[in-house]
Amino acid sequence: MDKIWWQEQWMGWPVDKAYEEGSNIVNAANLQGNLMLLVGDLDHNVDPSSTFQFANALNNANKMYDLVVIPGGKHGCGGREYGVMRQVEFFRRHLQEK
Repeated sequence: MDKIWWQEQWMGWPVDKAYEEGSNIVNAANLQGNLMLLVGDLDHNVDPSSTFQFANALNNANKMYDLVVIPGGKHGCGGREYGVMRQVEFFRRHLQEK
């Protein structure tokens, strides 16, 4: 879903079934547990549409997840104050003893 050339660096050429088998979109229905997607709408490294395509696949599979969109956020915005705050809250909610 990202840069066309990126996967070949790690998965090799020619393109085979491994690409589809490793797709988060194809495998969205297999999600188990808790998931938070965090994306900046101005990410210049990974197109935010990739995250939205995955979220759509999760919706189609009736999977629960948290989606945090950071307006004006660029690549790595999850490491800034608001992104970290949301991650801490997510982990507290899902990992803290009840």
